[in-house]
Amino acid sequence: MSVPPSPPHAPESVPPFAEALATLEQLLPAKLRTPRVGIVCGSGLSTLAKSLRDVVEVPYDKLAGFGKSTVQGHKSALAFGLIGEVPVVAMLGRFHPYEGHPMRTVAYPIRLLAKLGVKELLITNAVGALNPAYDVGSIVLIADHLALPNLAGPLNALFGPPLSADTPRFVPLSDAYSRRVRAQVLHAAYELAKEGVFGADAKLNALAPTPTLPLPEGTYAYVAGPTYETPAEGRFLRAAGADVVGMSTVPEVLAAREAGVALAVLSLVTNKVVVGEKEEGWVAGEVVDEIVGREGTRRVQETVSHEEVLEVGRQRAEVMRQLVERVVIRLGAAAA
Repeated sequence: MSVPPSPPHAPESVPPFAEALATLEQLLPAKLRTPRVGIVCGSGLSTLAKSLRDVVEVPYDKLAGFGKSTVQGHKSALAFGLIGEVPVVAMLGRFHPYEGHPMRTVAYPIRLLAKLGVKELLITNAVGALNPAYDVGSIVLIADHLALPNLAGPLNALFGPPLSADTPRFVPLSDAYSRRVRAQVLHAAYELAKEGVFGADAKLNALAPTPTLPLPEGTYAYVAGPTYETPAEGRFLRAAGADVVGMSTVPEVLAAREAGVALAVLSLVTNKVVVGEKEEGWVAGEVVDEIVGREGTRRVQETVSHEEVLEVGRQRAEVMRQLVERVVIRLGAAAA
């Protein structure tokens, strides 16, 4: 009798933290072995590592427990270096359940960063905008999330036995997005807006007597992917209160909060979600027009592509790089 395959949330063996940490100790100079800030680079945003100096890259395949990112626009390495005088580690490529990775593989890098001593985590991602006020190219500071796979499916990153006796079984998420770190992000964005990094309009708004900050705060909807949303799903998520939607990040947030790491999430809007309006029979109306020979209005069905996502990531990568760099410097100064 054949044994059925284990479900994707089945408990796995103890993660090989000790082996990975030993490898890093051999490969890294002393000044880079205990990074304070971790950065997760989203689709098309691996250029964030250009902010680092004295860089040492460690491919994932050298580290026990790591998978391999298979998504275009993601590398597969940890980049260690300094921003200012702050030691930093950047994930150049993340893991997603839709690639076939078990949830423990998705969460493992964040747990390893916590064991390295990371105190703050800056997560970046590419998202689709549900909120019609968000333009393509804008950056949203995430203040909350809506995670359907966590509420109704086997895709919670904390499924399985606790990692140790000290690991909390039930992790509260009402404070998942650190107010302290988000405040540093907004201060950094204000400084950069005054310098013109976000454009002329943002500079004028920042210099006003009562300044307008260039980053809106919003709610992130986490979906399993890898398909983009149908119009009905987009309308559902918008009605539920989500401002942007993506296929990553929340598993990393859960792993970070489980480990006590403070975090902020910066979402780059790379496309508008195709929401449309619910209209019964609009294709039937076109067919009737054809049958009776009447000139009608033909509608073009909109779609989204990953190439579009990567292109916007490339266009706005420099703004995101400067923002992350400024936040890291402010976090380092606050801790001094």
